[in-house]
Amino acid sequence: MVELHLIFEKKHVEFTMITLLNVSKKLGARVLFENVTITFNRGNRYGLTGPNGAGKSTLLKIVMGIEEATSGSVSLPKKVGYLKQNIEDFHHKNVIDVVMMGNLRLWNAFAERDQLYEQEMTDEIGIRLGELEEVISEEDGYSAESDAEILLIGMGIPAEWHHQPMHTIPTDRQFRVMLCQALFGHPQALILDEPTNHLDLESIGWLEEFLHAYEGTLIVVSHDRHFLNAVTTHIADIDYETLIIYPGNYDEMLVTKTSVRERTEEENKSKEKKVAQLKEFVARFGAGTRASQVQSRVREIERLQPQELKKSNIQRPYIRFYPPEKPSGQIVFKTDHLSKSYQGGHPVIDNFSFEVNRGDKVAVIGNNGKGKTTLLKMLAGVLAQDLGKIELGHQVQIGYFPQNHQEVIDKKSSQTAFEWLKSKKAGVYDQDIRSILGKMLFSGEDAFKPISHLSGGETARLLIGSLMLGNYNVLILDEPNNHLDLEAVSALAWALEDFKGTVLLASHDRDLIQKSTQKTLAFEEKGIRLFDGPLNEYFTAHRS
Repeated sequence: MVELHLIFEKKHVEFTMITLLNVSKKLGARVLFENVTITFNRGNRYGLTGPNGAGKSTLLKIVMGIEEATSGSVSLPKKVGYLKQNIEDFHHKNVIDVVMMGNLRLWNAFAERDQLYEQEMTDEIGIRLGELEEVISEEDGYSAESDAEILLIGMGIPAEWHHQPMHTIPTDRQFRVMLCQALFGHPQALILDEPTNHLDLESIGWLEEFLHAYEGTLIVVSHDRHFLNAVTTHIADIDYETLIIYPGNYDEMLVTKTSVRERTEEENKSKEKKVAQLKEFVARFGAGTRASQVQSRVREIERLQPQELKKSNIQRPYIRFYPPEKPSGQIVFKTDHLSKSYQGGHPVIDNFSFEVNRGDKVAVIGNNGKGKTTLLKMLAGVLAQDLGKIELGHQVQIGYFPQNHQEVIDKKSSQTAFEWLKSKKAGVYDQDIRSILGKMLFSGEDAFKPISHLSGGETARLLIGSLMLGNYNVLILDEPNNHLDLEAVSALAWALEDFKGTVLLASHDRDLIQKSTQKTLAFEEKGIRLFDGPLNEYFTAHRS
């Protein structure tokens, strides 16, 4: 934790605020948000929330000047760290250079200095070199490489990779490098869009500590409820065609938002009842001698008009997994000395034996690259082991959700969502398919969207729909929460908790794991360990 503070304490950083003035954004006839005037203050950590399609990423792009607002303006500090997803633009750059590019003023000064040193020295070049050295000093350039190393190591990028080209390290680590780029160079504000994507639990914990040490303005979008609760001091929620700031973390926002909405609805009902009584009086005595009393009632009716409530854009899918009438045998999986290696011969799974019993709900955790996906693929029967045995129990029926959706959905296909789902079960009725699609928020014509046009969240919901259709008694889920919004992840957690079958769940979403599993299969440095207890108990035992 000391190293994290050092990055910010090396020099005084003047932090300023981010201000939006009358910002609106429309997509055709659809309003995402309208006339938003809001200030994000220094020292506060804002979670930007709203369902998929609400406009979270669009708002961040407007703030950064990447996308234009329909109207309004944005003012920013001089230096803003922004998490980019364009790893392909840095394909041939060295890892540590990519991080230092996060401070563009410093990086450009380095590049110009190196270029000038290759030229014949003149008085003009000497003066310019002096100016560049001042810039480098102002930007703490002489410690830039060590600062970048601290970030990379904290994010799980080993020192031997720091001077390698980006394309030579695993893709998930490349995304971590991009996160380090956003955090580098004393940014006065940080804007992070899904920073926990591609991070394992250890790296997410490191990032939480880092952001707690950060003193500037933070705006973060995340579908990880635990992360939002751990990091944020405020929630900026996109709903009702506007942006509303709530104090507190995500769970506290939900309580406040729900109570405000319920109170407004009750006030409206009370007003409507009172207005109905007043209208009855006006109708009865409007033509009579009580004109002054009637006019008084008319004015009261105008004053009591119920507040117009815009419709919330939040939708929660209805997820339920119903196993077949016949359950599986008592032992669902039994592995005996299981081993699997990839190119190079290094074993990912080595001599591993364990059992899964009927009704077990097992969280599969561990750092990326340790073999979680490999194990789940072998248990699901889509990848063969090198050595050892996998025995399936009696009447085991497996539903599998892969981390890579392309393994089961061909996004180049001309099939619609309806056609794809119907092909998953012989003899199923059309109305049953429409029912599941409706529960997965494919309403109306959305059911007939080509699967090639589906977003990541829509594809994930369609896959979940196929698991609901299949009536499986065993579910193997590899990062099912990727691409799902917070409402969908909550619905999935409830469904898994309620499911009467067996679950193996790999995820970095601690809230999802904690609510839906009771055992923990941990991929540790010394091997794989099955812990007979939920995630929080595993962490307590692991630290002691």
